[in-house]
Amino acid sequence: MKESPIFSKMYDCLLWLIPQAQKFPRVHRFGVGERVVRLALDLQETLIAAGLSAGEKRRERLEEADIQLAKLRQLLRLCKDLELLDIGQYEHAARMLVEIGRLLGGWQKSAFQTGWTDREARGSRRLVEQQS
Repeated sequence: MKESPIFSKMYDCLLWLIPQAQKFPRVHRFGVGERVVRLALDLQETLIAAGLSAGEKRRERLEEADIQLAKLRQLLRLCKDLELLDIGQYEHAARMLVEIGRLLGGWQKSAFQTGWTDREARGSRRLVEQQS
């Protein structure tokens, strides 16, 4: 697995996010707080799995990571709206997630440009043959 900045950015995000979630009021700590931490950890695991995969599996895992990132963004917005995070904390978290998203988008772009699967290649060949 080639070391990418996305791994260190996600790790830094977790280092910041876990203590924040532990400070949530008790009524939210074991619901929303646990969900935020679990989703962030799941995202990290998916990114690691994508880094260790190749081809179609990598693309699938990158798509899954993109979905998890979108869920995490929405959950953090909910935390801000419930006043579990103040505006400064939310802005900090949002900046971290934007950077992770930018890195993920670049990785997805390169993964999708590196080649088609055999099935995709056959499908496009059929399409070209039908148009001829």
